[in-house]
Amino acid sequence: MNDPLVTAARQARERARATFSHFKVGAAIETADGVVITGCNIENATYGLTVCAERVAMFKAISDGHDSFRRIAIVADTEAPTPPCGPCRQILWEFAGDIDVILANLTEEKGRYRMSALLPLPFDARLLG
Repeated sequence: MNDPLVTAARQARERARATFSHFKVGAAIETADGVVITGCNIENATYGLTVCAERVAMFKAISDGHDSFRRIAIVADTEAPTPPCGPCRQILWEFAGDIDVILANLTEEKGRYRMSALLPLPFDARLLG
């Protein structure tokens, strides 16, 4: 049975702008009240200003007024699970906390993790005193 959140991430992946790397990623984050917000990676010629799918989804959710999240699904066309990069882990931790992270490819789920397993010793507001 396909998880609707994974399906939403797969659909978001199709809108990715991966002109240079051709590595399309889709993400779908679920709010505490069940709303799903999607994102895709968006590249540009400088590479440094590229934004990952996970951050696009999170920033869209925040800009729409959401502030409590259950889980996120991330989809790439790879055999192995494709986890969030370091900056995405930091953003997910700061704004969503210890949520479930579902990693999938185009045909199947590849793994489920907690953010605390992906970012075991996070830097966050607790350290700012």
